[in-house]
Amino acid sequence: MSDQNGGSQEPEHEEPIIRDKRKIDPETGKVRQPEGEPADGGEHDLSHEELVDVGPAEGEGTEEEGGVLSDDDLDILSGQTTAEQVAAERLADLQRVTAEYANYRKRTEANREIERERAVGDAVKGLIPVLDDLERAEKHGDLGEGTAFSAIAGKLRAAVERLGLTPYGEKGEPFDPQIHEAIFQQPTPGVTADTVAEVVETGYRLGSTTVRVAKVVVAVPA
Repeated sequence: MSDQNGGSQEPEHEEPIIRDKRKIDPETGKVRQPEGEPADGGEHDLSHEELVDVGPAEGEGTEEEGGVLSDDDLDILSGQTTAEQVAAERLADLQRVTAEYANYRKRTEANREIERERAVGDAVKGLIPVLDDLERAEKHGDLGEGTAFSAIAGKLRAAVERLGLTPYGEKGEPFDPQIHEAIFQQPTPGVTADTVAEVVETGYRLGSTTVRVAKVVVAVPA
């Protein structure tokens, strides 16, 4: 482009005009009021026009909180299931859970009793040899009534009985290989069935558990 004097002239470059049209002021966080519009709640007040989704209102349930209808509710509304049927199903579920819990308690109590007997059994096993010595001393007359040893023996036997340890094995009772250990068989005239003729070592039970079987001499038919 030439001027009146015949010289060339470069075109003038205008600076770009930047208009910030953001509705929220990034520095203050407040809603901006467009130029030329009322700021006192008029029709174009952006604070009333802009709706911000801030999530469910207080008291409104979400899907996890049960705000969405369940399959059973939808079946009732559609007529496929009645409320009585749903109630019967819920009652059956409750009865099943109650029965399972009752069985769990029974198993737990049974296991607890077994563990208690096992622990007590481990403790009293160390006392059985002492009880054997007291029994031999009694047979030899060393535990006369009124003596100090007799009193000690009585206290010890009472203590183990309180723990549940009971002796078994008596002369003349039927021989049972489940609870007796036969160390000798003695043919005896007049005997029609295997019978305990003599108890060599007393057996002991702890509840339903046999701590030690009784060792016996068995009288068998001649």
